[in-house]
Amino acid sequence: MAIHLTPTELAREAGMERRDVIEKCMELGVPIFQGRIDKTLFLATMEESGVRQVATA
Repeated sequence: MAIHLTPTELAREAGMERRDVIEKCMELGVPIFQGRIDKTLFLATMEESGVRQVATA
């Protein structure tokens, strides 16, 4: 199971749009390193900020 995903892959798993994933990373300070995002960090940061998730596969 991959933990570092592209914005497109992460959007698919989180039930979001790619653009929304990138916007939330910028807004919440989640780093995008070499085009990949740490899924665990992204989801934990979203949960902590109170943003409702659609799905977590």
